[in-house]
Formats: sequence, C-alpha cells, structure tokens
Amino acid sequence: MLATNGDTHLGGEDFDQKVVDYLIKQFKVKSGKDISDKTQKRAQARLKREVENAKRILSSQQMTKVEVEAIVDDIDFSESLTRAKFEELNMDLFKKTMKPVELVLKDAKKSVEDIDEVVLVGGSTRIPKI
Repeated sequence: MLATNGDTHLGGEDFDQKVVDYLIKQFKVKSGKDISDKTQKRAQARLKREVENAKRILSSQQMTKVEVEAIVDDIDFSESLTRAKFEELNMDLFKKTMKPVELVLKDAKKSVEDIDEVVLVGGSTRIPKI
C-alpha cells in the first residue's frame, strides 16, 4: 500500500437522504401532505428505513419499490425506485467520491495506468456506480 485517503463526511446516510428528500416531494405531489417538517419525524424515520433497504436491493437489481403503510394520516406510500434514478439523485455525491481517489494517486505519485487493484471499504462500496 502506497497511500490512503477518504472522506469521513461522505457515507451511506448521505445517499439515503437524497432519496428520502426526493420521495418526500413525490409523496407531497401525490397526497398533498407534507412530511418534511419536524413534526413528522416518525414518518421520516419509517421512510428512511425503507430507503436503506431499497439501496441494498438496488445493489443487485435495477428496480425496487419503496413502500410504507400508513405513513401519515392512514395514507399508504408506494413509489418505484430505479437504480438509474438513484444514481441521478446522487450524481453530485458520486463525483465527490473521486476527489479522494485523485488525492491518493497524487500522494502515491502514481497515475491511473499504474493501478492494478483498488480496495474500497464501507457499506456504500456495494453501490454499483461507486
């Protein structure tokens, strides 16, 4: 090993939150109910758990459903989520993951052509785009 680097402020929760924010907007469009404020923490937590599960499923499948029964006021929520949409929502974070890669290459005084193997650690490494 010649060098290491990483971003301790970039992790799975960041990817999850982008999807949660998107789904909250979708729910508002479909139901007219806004669950983004602080009074809806329970609904947000339930949605976040489903998003975490969806992220794992999208590691091996192209599409999944995010479903929460009675998310608020006995209204059920169901929305399809594709891997492509997940990647679109998180594109800025995927680009942000490249900065540590560039820095580690610079620190090791190596170019991309010199690299035979890359070791990734952390739960987000299962995301195909990463």
